[in-house]
Amino acid sequence: MSSQADVLSPKAQVQQNKGSLNAAGFTDYYDIDALLTEEHKLIRQSMRDFVKKEISPNIEQWAQQAHFPSEIVRKFGEVGAFGPTIPTEYGGGGLDYISYGLIMQEIERGDSGMRSTASVQGSLVMFPIYQYGSEEQRRKYLPKLASGEWLGCFGLTEPDHGSNPGGMITKLEDKGDYYLLNGAKLWISNSPECQVAVVWAKDDNGRIRGVIVERGMEGFTTPEIHNKWSLRASITGELVFEDVRIPKENVLPNIDGLKGPLSCLDSARYGIAWGALGAAIDCYESALKYSLQREQFGKPIASFQLQQRKLAEMITEITKAQLMVWRLGMLKNEGKATSAQISMAKRNSVEIALEIAREARQIHGGMGITGEYPIMRHMMNLESVVTYEGTHDIHLLITGADITGIQAFK
Repeated sequence: MSSQADVLSPKAQVQQNKGSLNAAGFTDYYDIDALLTEEHKLIRQSMRDFVKKEISPNIEQWAQQAHFPSEIVRKFGEVGAFGPTIPTEYGGGGLDYISYGLIMQEIERGDSGMRSTASVQGSLVMFPIYQYGSEEQRRKYLPKLASGEWLGCFGLTEPDHGSNPGGMITKLEDKGDYYLLNGAKLWISNSPECQVAVVWAKDDNGRIRGVIVERGMEGFTTPEIHNKWSLRASITGELVFEDVRIPKENVLPNIDGLKGPLSCLDSARYGIAWGALGAAIDCYESALKYSLQREQFGKPIASFQLQQRKLAEMITEITKAQLMVWRLGMLKNEGKATSAQISMAKRNSVEIALEIAREARQIHGGMGITGEYPIMRHMMNLESVVTYEGTHDIHLLITGADITGIQAFK
């Protein structure tokens, strides 16, 4: 989303539009728009307009200053970015999974941290309350989360248990009329400003249970993590529980075991598969525009073979990823998508996005490290995205286990 985009010559604009952009101005080399409904296209355009107005003009400053714009939460709620697939009776959008993916793609075109805020709220907080909560819990929490009145977070990762969530030590003890929660969670997006947290802990029988923890409960604190080089416009922290009294009505009644948090991660990983693709597209489009504008040796650098190779490989990987996430979205809509399929898409999208960001940085030369262009910010953000919601290596092993029937990480 470079400020330099508007200075392209008419000839360069024509060259660009004959290439990978469709008539609507979206990167679409294989006419994937033909697979989308008119509603999908309208949702995508609406979210792109929102990002262009509310995020793009400010994101470089927010990132430079490590500032989380709290006001964006309400704005996300107003535009329908929170819980798009949650039924409308609970404040959600009642949309399909292709729509959800397109929303995440457009938000992450703006910034991965902004998408993290939205996907945590929808996939990791609203999803488990809707899927596993009581009707009273749904009515109490979902409308406020959907509107952005409340911000939520998800507590699974612990200081000593990341890729092995089953090893968690956070404890939920039954005290008769209430539960007592003790432990800590780390690397939690949204936590310092959350009003509610969906937290996973082991009960007296060693079973993993989900509980809803509210801001203001005695013994519940959310220290912020500072000095991040990545996701600087997103707010990250801890969840600390010291003898927190949890009312029994705050326990998610319809799930126990590791299936609960892992199903939430599936939902989040699906959004990341689309979102990371948005970051890749933004880097590619910026590199394409810059290569047509920047002249060396008397001609645009886009005319040189090595630069064309970079651009050609970028659009090829983007096109393959677009087809993958579209098909995955259709499988999600049909209730057929497997966890392993979601893992593959998450890993692939982030991997190609990182590689495209690095190649785009080279095309931009020295300008690629400045805030005049989005490249370095995307690159730093993606270094977190490649790790959270399952690391790159773990996702490879999930695919390996799925095709061989042998789990290599146990």
